[in-house]
Amino acid sequence: MVGRGVPMIGHDVQARSGARDRSVHWRGHAFLFERKDAPGYEATTGLRLLVLFVALEGGRALPLYSWLRLPLPPIWVRVPVMLGLALLMARFVAGVSLPQIGVRPWREWSRTEKSYAVQIVLIGNIVFLALFADRLRTILAGPHALGRVTTVFIPYFLYGFYQEVMYRGILQTELVRRWGAACGILVSNALYTFGPLHSGYFSRGAPAALALFAGVFAIGLTFAVLFRRSGNLLIVAVMHAIGNSYIVGSLGPVS
Repeated sequence: MVGRGVPMIGHDVQARSGARDRSVHWRGHAFLFERKDAPGYEATTGLRLLVLFVALEGGRALPLYSWLRLPLPPIWVRVPVMLGLALLMARFVAGVSLPQIGVRPWREWSRTEKSYAVQIVLIGNIVFLALFADRLRTILAGPHALGRVTTVFIPYFLYGFYQEVMYRGILQTELVRRWGAACGILVSNALYTFGPLHSGYFSRGAPAALALFAGVFAIGLTFAVLFRRSGNLLIVAVMHAIGNSYIVGSLGPVS
């Protein structure tokens, strides 16, 4: 009897192992990540993060170039500089390590994170290519297709990373540390929705502004919860970046 039971036990173990292997491919879609909390930091470091956020986002919202009568650099220059500045100042001025704000190298990602990221990239590109197929064909057939890619698609791809570093990596991380997950997420997402990034929507008519703000808040909340559940800022940044580049690159004027 014992001898007959051994193969069944082995079979059950293999079945459970196979089920676990397959689960890594769907767990991310249910936000079921094997989250490992990043090392904490001191309250003074958190205060520096908030000051950094206010300085960068507040300064960006002010018309400093107009006041100084300087030409505004093109977006393909501004965005990489903004992203690099945010990461460098978080590391060397605020004093946090990049993993503490969710920026972890690929080799440290779990299998669930890796599978989810690959699926999201594939699905996102397929969906946006289908949605904007006609518009993209028109752009690519035009005389300035390469310039459009380098001056619009790539900068706005990086702009998605900048927004996630600032509003999720820096602001949400610190507010969650101070006030807990629910309050930290809601406050940071409210600032993301109604702050400098999307303040231009206030100039729209009430119905249009309401729809735009509702959409931004819902998408931002999804990103915020995904970041909280996974602790992986890069997954959220890639999702944001793909949407940014396709939407802005496709809906902008075709020249």
